[in-house]
Amino acid sequence: MTSKTINIKAKKMMLLIGMVSMTMTFAGLTSAYVVSSSRSDWLSSFEMPLAFTISTFILILSSITFSISKYFNSIDSLKKSVTFIVFTILLAFAFIFYQLQGFGQIIDSGYYFTGAQSSITTSFIYVLVMLHMAHLFAGIIVLFIVSFNLYKGKYSLSNTLGIELGVTFWHFLDFLWCYLYLFVVLYK
Repeated sequence: MTSKTINIKAKKMMLLIGMVSMTMTFAGLTSAYVVSSSRSDWLSSFEMPLAFTISTFILILSSITFSISKYFNSIDSLKKSVTFIVFTILLAFAFIFYQLQGFGQIIDSGYYFTGAQSSITTSFIYVLVMLHMAHLFAGIIVLFIVSFNLYKGKYSLSNTLGIELGVTFWHFLDFLWCYLYLFVVLYK
């Protein structure tokens, strides 16, 4: 086995370990959500704002555009690959915009995240969404690094590791958000 192959396997393993640890964090939080839902102050009639639904579709679309960027890189079409990574970055910021709109809709409904007017339900929503957004910011950094490397021509048909890891991480963040969104919407 060459040192390049060992390096590639090590980087893929590090990403896998990171994703597993994030999965365990969110599994613990959703377990706590389930346990806390039996509390007397739990809001059983809470509905997720429309903005969170819109942001979910935006994030799914961003995974598609990132995959298209990867595809165009694989056929050595640099300009199209860069174009689709820029679309992905714009969609990531649109996702954040709608997440913030969702928080505004929750507050406009009279639910707060802390203080006397807060509830355990909205506090959980806040923690789940903000923790996901913290990981999303890491994903946005990845998007910028991949776009810079694409623009500089650092990826080639024989060197695709960076874009492969970036796409894998982005898809993971997408899957994680879809899981959280569906969990909160469907668990009553």
